[in-house]
Amino acid sequence: RPPTLGEHTDSVLAELGYTALALVALRVIWGFAGSPFARFSEFVKSPAATIHYVAQIFRGHPKRYIGHNPAGAAMVLALLAMVAITSISGWAVVLGSEDWLEDLHEIAANLTLLLIFAHVAGVILASWQHRENLVKAMFTGRKKPE
Repeated sequence: RPPTLGEHTDSVLAELGYTALALVALRVIWGFAGSPFARFSEFVKSPAATIHYVAQIFRGHPKRYIGHNPAGAAMVLALLAMVAITSISGWAVVLGSEDWLEDLHEIAANLTLLLIFAHVAGVILASWQHRENLVKAMFTGRKKPE
């Protein structure tokens, strides 16, 4: 018998989850072996440095970085973690649905969406504060030096 619409949708969602998890794995590898500005060692800062940078944002004069700023670095780590948790919990739900796994998956998916909106807002704010097009820089990999 052909799959129903619900079964087809579940299959597509599962494939999207596997793809998302593969992309997270590739980004983690790239964070250790990639270009200098993509390496975690280059841009991940301490929690204290990140809090200090966020305070600078609220004062309206954050330091400009050529690569990721400390808030952006924290967002990269948070998004990687949440996409991984969302994907893995979704996979676990498909294997054997437990109520707590479904709850975890739903919470992780919603937090991921919240982080995406916060990331977009942060990029817009940083673009405005530094008077540069960060979206363009994300695609081209080029940013004007100081």
